[in-house]
Order: sequence, then C-alpha cells, then structure tokens
Amino acid sequence: MASHPTQLSILQDEIRKRYDELSKRLKQVARYILDNSNSIAFDTVASIAERADVPPSTLIRFASAFGFSGFNEMKQIFRQHLMEETVSYTERARLFRQNANSDPTAAPEKPQEVLNMFTMVNVQALQQLPGLVKPEQLDEAIRLLANAENIYVIGLRRSFSVASYLTYALRHLERRAFLIDGLGGMFSEQLSMVSPKDVVIAISYSPYASEAVELVELGARKGAKQIAITDSQVSPLSAFSDVCFVMHEAQIDGFRSQVVSMCLVQALAVSLALNNAK
Repeated sequence: MASHPTQLSILQDEIRKRYDELSKRLKQVARYILDNSNSIAFDTVASIAERADVPPSTLIRFASAFGFSGFNEMKQIFRQHLMEETVSYTERARLFRQNANSDPTAAPEKPQEVLNMFTMVNVQALQQLPGLVKPEQLDEAIRLLANAENIYVIGLRRSFSVASYLTYALRHLERRAFLIDGLGGMFSEQLSMVSPKDVVIAISYSPYASEAVELVELGARKGAKQIAITDSQVSPLSAFSDVCFVMHEAQIDGFRSQVVSMCLVQALAVSLALNNAK
C-alpha cells in the first residue's frame, strides 16, 4: 500500500535534502529530529535541546531555517502527525489530555466545554479565512468553473464530506459535476474521460490521500485545469494546480474541523451562481 505524504514527511524530506548545507550545530538538531519524531511531539524545548546537545537557541535557529516562526510551531507538525497516526478517537482523546497536562485549564472535560472550545476555535479560523484567500484566486476559480464542460471533484476520507457537498451544489447549478469516489476501486476509470476543457477540483489534507495525488497527476497529464483545496503550500496537490486555496482549519490536536473548507466551497458555489445569473 502506498504511503500517504504528510506535512511531517515533506518536512523530513526537506531536512534530508538540505542536510549537507547546514552548520555543525544545525546538523545535530537535524539528526535528532529525524531519529526521534514521536518524542519531539510532547517533549519540552529544553529537554530536546539537552538530548540533541545544543543550546535552546539553536532549535529556534533550526526552525527559522525551515520557515517556522519558532520551534514550538515546528513541534505542532510532529504532534499533528502523531494524532493522525492514531486512528482511535479514544486514544486521540488520551493524547489530547496528555498534551494538556502542562495547562490543565486548557483541556475541556464536560460536553458543554468541548462545544465551547470547538465553537471558539472555529470562529477564529473563519475570521482568518478572508485574509488567506486572494480576490484574484476566487476570480480565477470562478472563471475556470464557469468555462468548464465537466467538473470532477476529488475528496477522499476526511475530505469526502466537503467534496460531496460541492458536487451537490454544482449539480443544483445545472453543471456537469462528478464526484470521484473510487467505488469498486475505479479511481482512474472515473477520471479517464477528463479533457483540457474540464476542471478537476481536488480536496486533500495531511496525510494526503495517495489516490487523490495520483488522480491530480492524471488530470495534469490530460491537460485539465485544476483547483486545489489543501492545507499547505508544499502540499503535493499544489504543484499541479492552477488555483491553490490553502486552508487553516480549526483543530484541537487530532480533532480537526471542516468549517473553513465548507465555507470556501459554499462561497465558490454561490459566486458561480451569481456569475451564471449575469
């Protein structure tokens, strides 16, 4: 079974690729990070620095060298990966509580507290959304959709609900929209008729579904225009996209929302409807 690329695996590949050009101290950090990904998720900066035999300031320099504002921001990728690899929601909850031990007031216990926390983080994520999306991105996406003969929507596993809603909305706009769900394992067959006159919309977040990446590559080979909805500029979807929307979904460790992505696709559908009404 093909492994799914994740934000962590992409970061690890980048560290390996740039290893030879790093200073001696940064190489020490690189080696420790590559060899201890699980422990980094919950260890303190001080303990990581001690085990890597470098000053804490070196960890900050290392994070900065790879585009992070601080080492704690880099740690979030390791923590998220650990959560993603933990399939059981019960186990995720245990890890969530373990993470919250340093700040017990941050861990919701009662259902109302859980609701309050998810509401709060989703509101914050939605408030950030307009700043993440450029007007020209929206305009180009609507132009591509308006001119498309067929629209193929790809969204597997966690992304399936967003893809399903978008396909539903496009059908109500009387567009030829097709949801690629891979029924019977027929992923490539469902996209086999795609042409340069069509648009492929791919939705995938870390860990990126390998089937989605393969379909995006197929669409590119067939010359179709592509719109990506993903969570990182270095997502494997972005390299093939004509328009790439990078979403920052609300999350509490391993429990991630879809509110921001759903808001975006609703905006695309309504904008397309208004464009059709001109």
